[in-house]
Amino acid sequence: MKVLLVHPSPLMYSEIYLRLEPLGLELVAEACRKAGHEVRILDLQVAHQLDYTALLESFRPDAVGFGLNYLANLPETVDLCKIAKNRLPQALVFVGGHSASFTAQELVEHGEGAIDCVLKGEGEVSVPLLLEVAKGDRDALAEVPGAVTAEGEGAPPRFVDSLDDLHPARDLLPRRRKYFIGEFDPCASIEFTRGCPWDCSFCSAWTFYGRSYRVVSPEKAAEDLARVREPGIFIVDDVAFIRSEHGFEIGREIERRNIKKKYYLETRADVLLRNKEVFAYWRKLGLEYMFLGLEAIDAEGLERYRKRSTLDINMEALEYARSLDIMVAVNLIVDPSWDADRFRVIREWAQEIPDIVHLTVNTPYPGTETWATEDRELTTRDYRLFDIQHAVLPTTLPLAKFYEELVNTQKVLASKHLGWAAFKDALEIIGGHLLRGQTNFIKMLWKFNKVYNAERQVADHQRPVKYPIRLPEVSGQTIKPRDLYIHKPQRVHRKVDRDTEQFVAATR
Repeated sequence: MKVLLVHPSPLMYSEIYLRLEPLGLELVAEACRKAGHEVRILDLQVAHQLDYTALLESFRPDAVGFGLNYLANLPETVDLCKIAKNRLPQALVFVGGHSASFTAQELVEHGEGAIDCVLKGEGEVSVPLLLEVAKGDRDALAEVPGAVTAEGEGAPPRFVDSLDDLHPARDLLPRRRKYFIGEFDPCASIEFTRGCPWDCSFCSAWTFYGRSYRVVSPEKAAEDLARVREPGIFIVDDVAFIRSEHGFEIGREIERRNIKKKYYLETRADVLLRNKEVFAYWRKLGLEYMFLGLEAIDAEGLERYRKRSTLDINMEALEYARSLDIMVAVNLIVDPSWDADRFRVIREWAQEIPDIVHLTVNTPYPGTETWATEDRELTTRDYRLFDIQHAVLPTTLPLAKFYEELVNTQKVLASKHLGWAAFKDALEIIGGHLLRGQTNFIKMLWKFNKVYNAERQVADHQRPVKYPIRLPEVSGQTIKPRDLYIHKPQRVHRKVDRDTEQFVAATR
């Protein structure tokens, strides 16, 4: 079959700070090629809808699949499905991805017959199975594990047998120079592990994978890395180097192959302090940026989001990362209940530290525990506002004033790293990028005022809602974590060593 895989357009945050290659689609694409299909990828982060309609006409795919990782992209994805079905009525149209897994029934309903199937769980297993079934009997799609159709739902989704069996089809993305994160321009993405054994209330990574944690073998990780041409690498693991020995083993394979890259990763403060040696080792290998999700600067906030960390641990982790000369970016969650004084406190705190500080707005998502337990009613049913940059819960301040405080705070925080100050400090880096024809980073320095605008964000709330989000069923009762899982793993899939399990248990 001829298969077209599509990634939707960028969100507000990624208009400035990053644009990452669609690694999930690349992995699914290669799994489909292995099964004998002809595959193409279209990434609407770097292409236009006209490219999409033109490709439908020229390629004439037998199947069109969409990777829906971000909830805010759901309306666009539904519209794109309808375009595909209208132009190619016989084509199999399906959707998969992280957010699709938690909104499968809604997607089918919004599609109004344009979406033949939504696949929950890991697509590298389910998509080739779906294509095989579709060649024989379209009425049997619901028999595919993880499949949801208008006629019913199949068995639970399956895990891939081994992460070592997966290979990204990076050759299918012709505009690779468009992908970047900060000064890593261009930048590729790579995966060393999947899953997270923690259970933060605002996060759906652990509910998607059923709190499982699996690793790529060091040999396979280094082999994949050696094939990447880009000098910058974003390690997409939810929490990097939970198992320090795994990190050391990958590093030794990198040294053996003499791979020279610059790395950006995400981890937890307590993991950083527990495994100091592996992060120091990776600093020598080229680790330059580290993202730490602190989420709050007070004990009340940490408890609310169930970070299972403390202020002292967070501050110690920041100091240690700085001691390694690693640039740290931290995230804080803005609650819609904040008043002007709270924003002022955050501004003052953030200006006192040298690190990059990002703000995201507390947003209940399908698949998170807060979606099922948040007792504040949603103020919107517009999926497009569920992008952690808009308020979807009631604000204490008038909405316009809330966005004014939010944007002003973000502007103060960004002024340390964007604009003229950053331009002067990064002249050497910018010069190198320009010599290679890379302009993503330099454009990023000047985009803030264009993208982040209180009037724009208020106006976003006034847009007509074509596809209303299904309201959560809040019971007020304690949620059983397993009820939230997409994958319900058996013990064999966890692969978390005893020492790691004891460490995670100790934080509960």
